[in-house]
Amino acid sequence: MSSPWSYSGIKLFEQCPKKYYHLRVAKDFKEPTSEAMLYGTRFHEAAEFYIKEDRQLPEAFKFVKGALDSLKKIPGDKHCEYEMGLTENLEPCGFRDPNVWFRGIADLLIIDNAKKEARVLDYKTGKSAKYADTGQLELMALAVFKHFPEIQRVKAGLLFVIANVFPKANYTLKQAPALWQKWLRNHDRMKAAYASGVWNPRPSGLCRKHCVVLSCPHNGRNE
Repeated sequence: MSSPWSYSGIKLFEQCPKKYYHLRVAKDFKEPTSEAMLYGTRFHEAAEFYIKEDRQLPEAFKFVKGALDSLKKIPGDKHCEYEMGLTENLEPCGFRDPNVWFRGIADLLIIDNAKKEARVLDYKTGKSAKYADTGQLELMALAVFKHFPEIQRVKAGLLFVIANVFPKANYTLKQAPALWQKWLRNHDRMKAAYASGVWNPRPSGLCRKHCVVLSCPHNGRNE
Protein backbone atom coordinates (compact mmCIF):
# COMPACT_ATOMS: atom_id res chain seq x y z
CA MET A 1 0.00 0.00 0.00
CA SER A 2 1.21 3.46 -0.86
CA SER A 3 -0.38 5.44 1.95
CA PRO A 4 -1.24 4.99 5.65
CA TRP A 5 -4.66 3.69 6.55
CA SER A 6 -7.13 4.91 9.14
CA TYR A 7 -10.58 4.16 10.49
CA SER A 8 -12.23 6.46 7.94
CA GLY A 9 -10.29 4.80 5.12
CA ILE A 10 -11.32 1.31 6.18
CA LYS A 11 -14.97 2.35 6.46
CA LEU A 12 -14.92 4.01 3.04
CA PHE A 13 -13.38 0.88 1.51
CA GLU A 14 -16.02 -1.32 3.16
CA GLN A 15 -18.76 0.96 1.82
CA CYS A 16 -17.43 0.72 -1.74
CA PRO A 17 -13.91 -0.19 -2.94
CA LYS A 18 -14.45 1.72 -6.19
CA LYS A 19 -15.40 4.89 -4.34
CA TYR A 20 -12.37 4.46 -2.10
CA TYR A 21 -10.15 4.16 -5.18
CA HIS A 22 -11.42 7.38 -6.74
CA LEU A 23 -11.32 9.41 -3.52
CA ARG A 24 -8.16 8.07 -1.88
CA VAL A 25 -5.98 6.58 -4.66
CA ALA A 26 -6.70 8.19 -8.04
CA LYS A 27 -8.10 11.30 -6.31
CA ASP A 28 -10.02 12.23 -9.45
CA PHE A 29 -13.17 12.94 -7.43
CA LYS A 30 -13.57 14.82 -4.17
CA GLU A 31 -16.30 15.01 -1.57
CA PRO A 32 -17.72 18.56 -1.45
CA THR A 33 -17.40 20.45 1.81
CA SER A 34 -20.89 20.70 3.27
CA GLU A 35 -22.22 23.08 5.89
CA ALA A 36 -22.48 20.14 8.29
CA MET A 37 -18.78 19.39 7.80
CA LEU A 38 -17.84 23.02 8.43
CA TYR A 39 -19.97 23.03 11.58
CA GLY A 40 -18.16 19.93 12.82
CA THR A 41 -14.76 21.48 12.14
CA ARG A 42 -15.70 24.65 14.01
CA PHE A 43 -16.98 22.66 16.97
CA HIS A 44 -13.85 20.52 17.20
CA GLU A 45 -11.70 23.64 17.21
CA ALA A 46 -13.85 25.35 19.84
CA ALA A 47 -13.81 22.27 22.11
CA GLU A 48 -10.05 21.90 21.72
CA PHE A 49 -9.27 25.43 22.85
CA TYR A 50 -11.90 25.41 25.60
CA ILE A 51 -10.33 22.35 27.20
CA LYS A 52 -6.69 23.13 26.38
CA GLU A 53 -6.61 26.89 27.00
CA ASP A 54 -9.93 27.60 28.77
CA ARG A 55 -10.79 29.86 25.85
CA GLN A 56 -14.41 31.00 25.89
CA LEU A 57 -16.80 28.95 23.77
CA PRO A 58 -18.46 30.71 20.83
CA GLU A 59 -22.13 31.46 21.44
CA ALA A 60 -23.18 28.75 18.98
CA PHE A 61 -21.53 26.06 21.09
CA LYS A 62 -22.31 27.17 24.62
CA PHE A 63 -25.04 24.54 24.84
CA VAL A 64 -22.24 21.94 25.14
CA LYS A 65 -20.44 23.74 27.97
CA GLY A 66 -21.82 21.42 30.66
CA ALA A 67 -20.60 18.31 28.88
CA LEU A 68 -17.17 19.79 28.22
CA ASP A 69 -16.90 20.97 31.83
CA SER A 70 -17.54 17.39 32.96
CA LEU A 71 -14.68 16.22 30.75
CA LYS A 72 -12.38 18.92 32.12
CA LYS A 73 -13.00 17.64 35.65
CA ILE A 74 -11.81 14.11 34.88
CA PRO A 75 -8.38 13.55 36.52
CA GLY A 76 -5.40 13.07 34.24
CA ASP A 77 -3.26 14.74 31.60
CA LYS A 78 -5.45 16.04 28.79
CA HIS A 79 -4.37 15.94 25.14
CA CYS A 80 -6.59 17.55 22.48
CA GLU A 81 -6.61 16.40 18.86
CA TYR A 82 -3.86 13.94 19.76
CA GLU A 83 -2.20 12.36 16.72
CA MET A 84 -0.94 8.77 16.88
CA GLY A 85 0.94 6.79 14.25
CA LEU A 86 1.91 3.13 14.13
CA THR A 87 4.35 1.23 11.94
CA GLU A 88 3.40 -2.00 10.18
CA ASN A 89 5.03 -3.83 13.10
CA LEU A 90 2.56 -2.07 15.41
CA GLU A 91 5.26 0.09 16.96
CA PRO A 92 4.42 3.69 17.92
CA CYS A 93 5.73 6.37 15.60
CA GLY A 94 5.09 9.96 14.61
CA PHE A 95 1.95 10.83 12.70
CA ARG A 96 3.99 11.98 9.70
CA ASP A 97 6.98 9.64 9.97
CA PRO A 98 8.12 8.11 6.67
CA ASN A 99 7.33 4.62 7.97
CA VAL A 100 3.89 5.43 9.38
CA TRP A 101 1.39 2.68 8.49
CA PHE A 102 -1.68 3.59 10.56
CA ARG A 103 -2.91 7.01 11.65
CA GLY A 104 -5.51 8.01 14.20
CA ILE A 105 -6.50 11.22 15.98
CA ALA A 106 -8.21 11.30 19.37
CA ASP A 107 -10.37 14.39 19.80
CA LEU A 108 -9.67 14.20 23.53
CA LEU A 109 -7.27 11.83 25.24
CA ILE A 110 -6.97 11.78 29.04
CA ILE A 111 -4.08 9.82 30.57
CA ASP A 112 -4.27 8.88 34.25
CA ASN A 113 -0.98 7.17 35.01
CA ALA A 114 -1.90 6.63 38.65
CA LYS A 115 -4.81 4.41 37.64
CA LYS A 116 -3.08 3.07 34.50
CA GLU A 117 -6.21 4.22 32.73
CA ALA A 118 -6.98 6.37 29.71
CA ARG A 119 -10.11 7.95 28.32
CA VAL A 120 -10.69 8.53 24.62
CA LEU A 121 -13.44 10.85 23.42
CA ASP A 122 -14.60 11.50 19.90
CA TYR A 123 -16.99 14.38 19.23
CA LYS A 124 -19.85 13.87 16.80
CA THR A 125 -21.98 16.75 15.51
CA GLY A 126 -24.52 14.74 13.52
CA LYS A 127 -28.18 15.15 14.42
CA SER A 128 -28.68 11.42 15.01
CA ALA A 129 -26.71 8.67 16.72
CA LYS A 130 -28.73 5.92 15.02
CA TYR A 131 -25.73 4.53 13.15
CA ALA A 132 -23.11 5.14 15.85
CA ASP A 133 -20.07 2.94 15.27
CA THR A 134 -17.69 2.30 18.15
CA GLY A 135 -15.13 0.72 15.82
CA GLN A 136 -13.34 4.03 15.75
CA LEU A 137 -12.97 3.84 19.52
CA GLU A 138 -11.46 0.35 19.24
CA LEU A 139 -8.70 1.59 16.97
CA MET A 140 -8.01 4.62 19.15
CA ALA A 141 -7.77 2.38 22.21
CA LEU A 142 -5.36 0.05 20.40
CA ALA A 143 -3.18 3.01 19.40
CA VAL A 144 -3.24 4.33 22.98
CA PHE A 145 -2.01 0.97 24.31
CA LYS A 146 0.98 1.24 21.95
CA HIS A 147 1.80 4.89 22.61
CA PHE A 148 1.27 4.68 26.38
CA PRO A 149 2.46 1.18 27.39
CA GLU A 150 1.71 1.83 31.05
CA ILE A 151 -2.03 2.04 30.28
CA GLN A 152 -4.02 -1.11 31.09
CA ARG A 153 -7.59 0.13 30.47
CA VAL A 154 -9.24 2.57 28.08
CA LYS A 155 -12.68 4.03 28.66
CA ALA A 156 -13.98 5.46 25.40
CA GLY A 157 -17.05 7.26 24.15
CA LEU A 158 -18.68 9.02 21.21
CA LEU A 159 -20.08 12.34 22.38
CA PHE A 160 -22.99 13.26 20.10
CA VAL A 161 -23.28 16.90 21.11
CA ILE A 162 -26.52 17.67 19.26
CA ALA A 163 -28.32 14.35 19.68
CA ASN A 164 -27.26 14.36 23.37
CA VAL A 165 -26.23 10.71 23.22
CA PHE A 166 -23.01 9.22 24.56
CA PRO A 167 -22.31 5.64 23.39
CA LYS A 168 -19.49 4.15 25.47
CA ALA A 169 -17.09 1.25 25.23
CA ASN A 170 -14.36 -0.11 27.52
CA TYR A 171 -11.20 -1.93 26.50
CA THR A 172 -8.41 -3.70 28.34
CA LEU A 173 -4.87 -4.40 27.24
CA LYS A 174 -5.65 -8.14 27.31
CA GLN A 175 -8.25 -7.64 24.57
CA ALA A 176 -5.77 -5.95 22.23
CA PRO A 177 -4.43 -9.04 20.36
CA ALA A 178 -7.91 -10.25 19.39
CA LEU A 179 -9.02 -6.77 18.36
CA TRP A 180 -5.92 -6.32 16.22
CA GLN A 181 -6.62 -9.58 14.42
CA LYS A 182 -10.04 -8.31 13.41
CA TRP A 183 -8.75 -5.00 12.07
CA LEU A 184 -5.81 -6.63 10.31
CA ARG A 185 -8.22 -8.91 8.44
CA ASN A 186 -10.11 -5.80 7.28
CA HIS A 187 -6.85 -4.17 6.28
CA ASP A 188 -5.75 -7.25 4.33
CA ARG A 189 -8.77 -6.90 2.04
CA MET A 190 -7.78 -3.33 1.26
CA LYS A 191 -4.17 -4.37 0.80
CA ALA A 192 -5.25 -7.03 -1.71
CA ALA A 193 -7.10 -4.42 -3.75
CA TYR A 194 -3.95 -2.29 -3.90
CA ALA A 195 -1.90 -5.30 -4.99
CA SER A 196 -4.34 -6.48 -7.69
CA GLY A 197 -5.55 -3.10 -8.87
CA VAL A 198 -9.10 -4.42 -8.69
CA TRP A 199 -11.56 -2.03 -7.05
CA ASN A 200 -14.99 -3.55 -7.45
CA PRO A 201 -18.02 -1.29 -6.93
CA ARG A 202 -20.44 -2.16 -4.15
CA PRO A 203 -23.84 -0.81 -5.18
CA SER A 204 -26.12 0.42 -2.40
CA GLY A 205 -28.82 2.93 -1.70
CA LEU A 206 -26.14 5.59 -1.41
CA CYS A 207 -25.33 5.36 -5.14
CA ARG A 208 -28.42 7.15 -6.32
CA LYS A 209 -28.04 10.57 -4.73
CA HIS A 210 -25.02 10.64 -2.48
CA CYS A 211 -22.02 9.33 -4.42
CA VAL A 212 -19.67 11.83 -6.04
CA VAL A 213 -18.06 9.27 -8.36
CA LEU A 214 -20.02 10.17 -11.47
CA SER A 215 -17.96 7.84 -13.68
CA CYS A 216 -19.40 4.77 -11.92
CA PRO A 217 -22.19 3.00 -13.87
CA HIS A 218 -24.12 2.51 -10.63
CA ASN A 219 -24.29 6.24 -9.89
CA GLY A 220 -27.98 7.21 -9.94
CA ARG A 221 -27.28 10.55 -11.55
CA ASN A 222 -26.09 8.78 -14.70
CA GLU A 223 -29.54 7.35 -15.42
